[in-house]
Amino acid sequence: QVQLVESGGGLVQAGGSLRLSCAASGIISSASVMGWYRQAPGKQRELVATMSSGGDVNYADSVLGRFTISRDNAKNTVFLQMNSLKPEDTAVYYCNLHDDIAGRNYWGQGTQVTVSS
Repeated sequence: QVQLVESGGGLVQAGGSLRLSCAASGIISSASVMGWYRQAPGKQRELVATMSSGGDVNYADSVLGRFTISRDNAKNTVFLQMNSLKPEDTAVYYCNLHDDIAGRNYWGQGTQVTVSS
């Protein structure tokens, strides 16, 4: 059983920064994609950023240049550095792990990020 534990959310003023962390535990293959999605009230969950175990990254256009994803493969941990935050970044942020070999998808419990104007 794979578990994802997120930390680092909170309340910040517009223009500020936050850093999210997500640690995965359990049996995880060497080939995986870890990343972050977010869901604002009344909206669908959307991709924020992902990073493969090989280092390939993908960002939503809305966060490009402001957010940076990184991961520590040895510790199965993924980070999201969020700078120049905007009120529209307010959402619950979910960590995701897709195990490419097992073909399974896992979600964290979510962490709230609130950006005040």
